[in-house]
Amino acid sequence: MSHDTCTGCTSAACSTTTDVPQNTGLHIAIIGSGGAAMAAALKAVECGARVTLIERGTIGGTCVNVGCVPSKIFIRAAHIAYLRQGSPFDDGISATRPHIDRSALLAQQQARVDALRHAKYEGILQGNPAITVLHGTASFQDSHSLTVRLNSGGEQVIAFDRCLIATGASATVPAVDGLKDTPFWTSTEALVCAAMPQRLAVIGSSVVALELAQAFARLGSQVTLLARHTLLYRDDPAIGQALTNAFRVEGIQVLEHTQASRVRYVNAEFVLTTAQREVRADQLLVASGRSHNTATLNLPAAGICVNAAGAIQIDAAMRTNVPHIFAAGDCTDQPQFVYVAAAAGTRAAINMIGGQVRLDLTAMPAVVFTDPQVATVGLTDAQAQAAGWQAHSRTLALDNVPRALVNFETLGFIKLVTELGTGRLLGAQAVAPEAGELIQSAALAIKAGMTVQDLADQLFPYLTMVEGLKLCAQTFFKDVTQLNCCAG
Repeated sequence: MSHDTCTGCTSAACSTTTDVPQNTGLHIAIIGSGGAAMAAALKAVECGARVTLIERGTIGGTCVNVGCVPSKIFIRAAHIAYLRQGSPFDDGISATRPHIDRSALLAQQQARVDALRHAKYEGILQGNPAITVLHGTASFQDSHSLTVRLNSGGEQVIAFDRCLIATGASATVPAVDGLKDTPFWTSTEALVCAAMPQRLAVIGSSVVALELAQAFARLGSQVTLLARHTLLYRDDPAIGQALTNAFRVEGIQVLEHTQASRVRYVNAEFVLTTAQREVRADQLLVASGRSHNTATLNLPAAGICVNAAGAIQIDAAMRTNVPHIFAAGDCTDQPQFVYVAAAAGTRAAINMIGGQVRLDLTAMPAVVFTDPQVATVGLTDAQAQAAGWQAHSRTLALDNVPRALVNFETLGFIKLVTELGTGRLLGAQAVAPEAGELIQSAALAIKAGMTVQDLADQLFPYLTMVEGLKLCAQTFFKDVTQLNCCAG
């Protein structure tokens, strides 16, 4: 066995290790090829290790193939269609109902997916001799070896010094009577559908359900959304209410506190039975969560612990309960975001080589790509109080933000949560156009330990949405409705 040391790596993170020899000779097995796996593989070989990467499906994992990339292309196309058929400037600019050529949109989407997969995954792997790629399904034989059932036939046993599990997650199919006997969609099928359904029912109330529900509605479908609770119910309640209002303005039927107890598919029609009413649709999208891809790994053979949901439990160093086996990304109990997965993969690689780095998620921004967007970072009021903080917050309606006013888009708000007394920023929530672009400023402010006074004193460019952060900070001290434009 080789020692936990790092060689050949000049990164600042790796330079924190001690007693670094010239060559470790470590062999690292990585299960998966998505964001976490690729980040780990590249960092590991940069630090002198040899990597065997095992992928049972398409190289690149969820994000580039069936997740972030195709969904954001789909959402952007829907946004353009929506603007062409109506905007706040219709009195002066004629609106027209666009013709939707789904086959052309799909070809454009998939061409970009293929190009990015090759550029960011396949091409990099092919050009790196320190990484061996095996196409097959891996499972643990014991705590130091994997059995790989090759897609081409046969099996191969891989012995490793360290292992990273980065197998991601898949759409959850809820236990609804009759559902599995119907041709329902998950997000994977929805994103490559050949045609827009006239009527679409969506089961779910979180990120994927909301993003795709609005996109389908903007591309011509009549959408009914079934939310078991309220929209984004785990967030500040004002977020879900603002988004519900926005959806209903666009004609999306939002059924809160509604759950399907039975699903049938009769005469090419979905029939969903709920306690309140019957919902009929031409197509059904199930987007009620994602399950960790751990069931086929034979984790007990290696002694690896999972929680009740099947997620691999890891510490801040991405280490499992087995010291030389690490995990990162959506298969773990970390938040399911690709940038979290990639950051975790990089840090896992450094720690597998002998480093001592952690992943701090206290200022982790999150974005929902609806319109208006939802962006959050840090703690809500309720979370701050539950954590023992004396919280104080202020909410700024968008009709106080000059950029929103000149855009005629004032549906939404910006909210800041602080520690009472010190004014230290603890969290921020925004429902606004381009909220995803402003939230990083709040994340940096939280990371830097800034107060709302610090934020209010900063220079923000006038007529930008991010200026709303400054204005919201100023509400802790003054009535911003009585300020002139661009007041300092």
